[in-house]
Amino acid sequence: MDKPLEHAQDVPDDALLLAYANGDAAAASMLTARLTPVVFGHAYRLLGRRADAEDVAQEAMLRLWKIAPQWRQGEAKVTTWLYRVVANLCTDQLRRAPHAALDAVAEPEDSTASVTQQMQSRARLDALQSALACLPDRQRQAVVLRHIEGLANPEIAEIMDITVEATESLTARGKRALARALSSQKDALGFTDD
Repeated sequence: MDKPLEHAQDVPDDALLLAYANGDAAAASMLTARLTPVVFGHAYRLLGRRADAEDVAQEAMLRLWKIAPQWRQGEAKVTTWLYRVVANLCTDQLRRAPHAALDAVAEPEDSTASVTQQMQSRARLDALQSALACLPDRQRQAVVLRHIEGLANPEIAEIMDITVEATESLTARGKRALARALSSQKDALGFTDD
């Protein structure tokens, strides 16, 4: 790798992956630090269970390291490939595991927020996670990728292996279903129409 370590944030993911494939352990560390939180966050949003999301994130990263020697730079973004792997692993997990109660899912604590703010945030996250869990798998995946992960429709279409139009349809239907599911809880969750 030609760039010094202090400019590692400027090095693209696929360049770090290729450097790892060529024996650069520092590249693996940088890529792990950069991508593991993204992978875990996506898995958590799809599964709603921290332990399962950690397992999926670990498996996705292991698969990335295994594929590194065959990676063809420029064909796909590393994150796009990872999102697809995470989605597939989550789908497998959801098919084989019984759903845990949402009360069993611990939310990360935010030490800067007051107790009241933490309780409000927890209620909102629980309500969102509960509403997401009621969506069909493909709608949930499209909504999470678009509205939580912030990806564009063409990238979501590539991840989900569908057309952009199908992505738009899944996202719109999922968003409407979420709005219906959460509309009766607006006051309890502290949302107003102001």
